[in-house]
Amino acid sequence: MSELVQLSKVGDVAVITINNPPVNALSPGVPEGIESAIAAIEKDPSVKAAVLIGGGRTFIAGADINMFVQITSGKGGRIHLLPTLLKIENCSKPVVVAIHGNALGGGLEVAQACHYRVATPDAKVGQPEVNLGIIPGAGGTQRLPRLAGVAKAVEMCTNGKNIKAAEAVEAGIVDRLIEGDLLAGTVAFAREMAGRPTPKTRERNAKLGTPEANAPIFAAARDTVRKKQRGLPAPMAAIDAIEAATKLPFEKGCEEEARLFDKCLYSDESKALIHVFFAEREVAKIPDVPKDTPVIPVNSVAIVGAGTMGGGIAMVCVNAGIPVLLKDTDQAALDRGLANIQKNYATSVKRGRFTQEYMDERMKMIKPTLSYGDFGGADLVIEAVFEGMALKKEVFAELDRVCKRGAILASNTSTLNIDEIAATTSRPEFVIGTHFFSPANVMRLLELVRGNKSSKEVIATCMQLAKKIGKVAVLVGNCRGFVGNRMFLPYIREAQFLVEEGASPEAVDAALTEWGMAMGPLAVGDLGGLDVSWRIRKEFRHLEKPGARQPYVEDKLCEMGRFGQKTGSGWYKYDAERRATPNPEVAELVKKWNAESGIPQRQISAQEIVEREVYCLVNEGARILEEGYALRAGDIDTIYLNGYGFPGFRGGPMWYADTVGLKKVYDRVCEFHKLHGMLWEPAPLLKKLAETGGKFAEFERGAAQATD
Repeated sequence: MSELVQLSKVGDVAVITINNPPVNALSPGVPEGIESAIAAIEKDPSVKAAVLIGGGRTFIAGADINMFVQITSGKGGRIHLLPTLLKIENCSKPVVVAIHGNALGGGLEVAQACHYRVATPDAKVGQPEVNLGIIPGAGGTQRLPRLAGVAKAVEMCTNGKNIKAAEAVEAGIVDRLIEGDLLAGTVAFAREMAGRPTPKTRERNAKLGTPEANAPIFAAARDTVRKKQRGLPAPMAAIDAIEAATKLPFEKGCEEEARLFDKCLYSDESKALIHVFFAEREVAKIPDVPKDTPVIPVNSVAIVGAGTMGGGIAMVCVNAGIPVLLKDTDQAALDRGLANIQKNYATSVKRGRFTQEYMDERMKMIKPTLSYGDFGGADLVIEAVFEGMALKKEVFAELDRVCKRGAILASNTSTLNIDEIAATTSRPEFVIGTHFFSPANVMRLLELVRGNKSSKEVIATCMQLAKKIGKVAVLVGNCRGFVGNRMFLPYIREAQFLVEEGASPEAVDAALTEWGMAMGPLAVGDLGGLDVSWRIRKEFRHLEKPGARQPYVEDKLCEMGRFGQKTGSGWYKYDAERRATPNPEVAELVKKWNAESGIPQRQISAQEIVEREVYCLVNEGARILEEGYALRAGDIDTIYLNGYGFPGFRGGPMWYADTVGLKKVYDRVCEFHKLHGMLWEPAPLLKKLAETGGKFAEFERGAAQATD
């Protein structure tokens, strides 16, 4: 018996308990412990049935993902879970699995091998392997269709989403819900099953369907994957494996599943997605802010500004159970803000995400105000006003006057200097940047901007609070644009240059979306409003390098009042439904610019478009990393994956550059430097790593606290 697995008895029912905190992952020792317990149960004549249960807060939440990394790096052998599952299935006494918390990935595969499955009403089950670029590898694609049917198995194995216990019962995955004490209820259920046949999931073929019935299911699934999961081999492999379950004997189907699993595991896409998984967890580790740093209780939040950002931030706070005081300058602005919040909630209610009661409760938690009078009781104040330094300084001076000592004062700025804002207060150690991404009630990313004097307690509090409100928080340093927008500005700039040199806006956007970006850069500009980046360019024009090339067309569009979707035209023209068509004004502006600049128009390949766009991100990311504004390359990747639509299967800009090879990236950047001038000067870190054969993933320097 493994120390991770314990065997006990409740009368004539054996209880196998997995204790591998925090999530009972299938680390080495767990499968072996289960096998030993099953062997002991077989030999014990006093045992009539068995229960398999997870200790702590969950059943088995999946495999130990570190094992996948070890396998692909040649440091570990294969994961041998399937033989364990066959031993469970072959047990002559009924084995009932008791599910609470989550039974995910390998956890659900273990559950499927048991003879019966029960669960608490709030439990969830799922096969989320595709989120790591792999497929179930221990018979999951073979047993799930036998329990739930082909269509449900295809849906679960391709979208990777969890389902609730009630839905699992309806699908045939779970046999019964247990109200009250799970162990007691499962032991009683096991006694009911004692002496009855032990149904082997692998022998259930009734739900596997016929080739004629299955053909449209597989065809529709492959079509959906091609449209919605471009570039991801795992969902297609999952469909192939499930199809094998319908055509081959169980053993042969498992062999095909293993072949497809290996192919996925060693793919670049899987390695990238596993990197994403670990990078997102690594961002919470801040070297000089230890885990035991005291945090400030945040039981109330006040927000200045009821616009799009302020309203979205209010929603995420009340969704987490934190009451909000929402202020704006006049009643009309406040009413508009509350109406937008109500509209957003109503949409969620219509889609079934929230109930009407939930919406009503949340709206009651938002208290509107036109005065700073009630701000004295707030634990955290988030300023979400117009992006202008003068206005923000004015707001912070007022907050310093009205807020209690110990309250955290946060600015939702996307580019402005946090230290300059903090200097208007008498408490700079309590000032921090909280850069939410729009729409704040949807986007997962939160850049926490550390000022020179931001205290460790304030940082620890905001990191913890971010988790509570469902955000992925990344601590960054205080420089122009921080990490995300500092990289995004050259990305947008380069897209404009490509249009000015001969690529159509459609070609630029298509090249990037085909490569995997959620949207093209010019379509993103139109969606957010071209006036936003125009305003930023004007604010920081004095910091531009003398003689550096400046974009022409977008500024001219803005001068003409063409701000994108909100005005009906920008890089594209938009109809009443916001459907885009080419904007002839862009072609006219390009023609005019060519006449003035003398730069000739030419054909630009999709490959060059992608290289210029992605490598300018990488080059700027290398500067940020070396200057210490990001702690790790993985932090930059996490920002771009969660805030800028970078494709997960590429791993983020820095990971992608590592996979291409930094020597190759550096050489191309040098070519662009020669062709396009000073804006393409290679970052010193990129040059150094290219020359030494290094990788961004291996570089750590910063403390996310450097300043301009």
